[in-house]
Amino acid sequence: MINCCIIGLGQIGMEYDFENINNSIISTHAKAIDRHSKFRLVGGVDISPKKRKRFEKHYNLPTFDDVQLALESLNPDLIVIATPTEFHSEILSKAVSSPTIKIILCEKPLAYEIDEAKNMVKLCEKANIKLFVNYMRRVDKGVIKIKKWIKAGKIKTPIKANVWYSKGIFNNGSHFLNLLEMWLGNINSISISDNGRLWNNFDPEPDFSVKFDLGSATFNSAWEESFSHYSIELISSSGRLFYDYGGKHIEFQSIIDDIDFKGYKILHKKKEIINNSMNISQLNVYDNIHKDLNDRPSTICTGLQALKTLKGIQLLVKQRQRK
Repeated sequence: MINCCIIGLGQIGMEYDFENINNSIISTHAKAIDRHSKFRLVGGVDISPKKRKRFEKHYNLPTFDDVQLALESLNPDLIVIATPTEFHSEILSKAVSSPTIKIILCEKPLAYEIDEAKNMVKLCEKANIKLFVNYMRRVDKGVIKIKKWIKAGKIKTPIKANVWYSKGIFNNGSHFLNLLEMWLGNINSISISDNGRLWNNFDPEPDFSVKFDLGSATFNSAWEESFSHYSIELISSSGRLFYDYGGKHIEFQSIIDDIDFKGYKILHKKKEIINNSMNISQLNVYDNIHKDLNDRPSTICTGLQALKTLKGIQLLVKQRQRK
């Protein structure tokens, strides 16, 4: 059994699942750990007395307002860093000196600055601690199936993609950049077509294009304050894949002969639905951590993989500053 402590009891830490009346949905670290047979929740950390009280009441476990005190009192094997991004590095630096910690699961992005993120990865490597980053779409069964289809040639390369994201490139756009790296390989080049605005006066929302090993993609920013919109359309010589509602709906259209115009081919009206497991997205994450720890195939995002995504984002930020 792996003892876990959550640092940061906000939305992804525990609150999304309090707000959702559907008990079959698992969208937070607290609920995922509590439900998983191989992990044990031992406590939480937050500076908010209200959040600590809510956690204590629901899980009947201790909470702390100080990270160091929590580590010394709980002796966790795994910590979840679910605080705002600007505190990730500071918390990780404290955690790596704890003798019991073997695994750190950090919320995305690792950091805002590349040097800070690199240092976080190095600290974990030096302490022999496994570092994972919570890009949870990578471990969804639908996403994994798409990766297998690309590898097998059912979705032929090169691939062209169109991506819609909102709520900032660091906050939400990074999910889809990281996901396309999983499907299409390394980022070879990245360029801005429109600087866009700043979400919450901080997080850039540019429109941009990316060239990967196996294709290319255009990213367009939408308006989160109007509605959330996260989708990816993959176009291949073998058909069209549509990844919609942030991954809650995935469909594929193969190619058929056009019966009206001889010699032409069109997309089949019948759409093949690809099952996903986004309703238990965080439980999938812990399943994949357990697989990795037991040397079984896993698609969990490592610290090094998250670092690659952050390098791409930093290229965008620098280009945006020059325009």
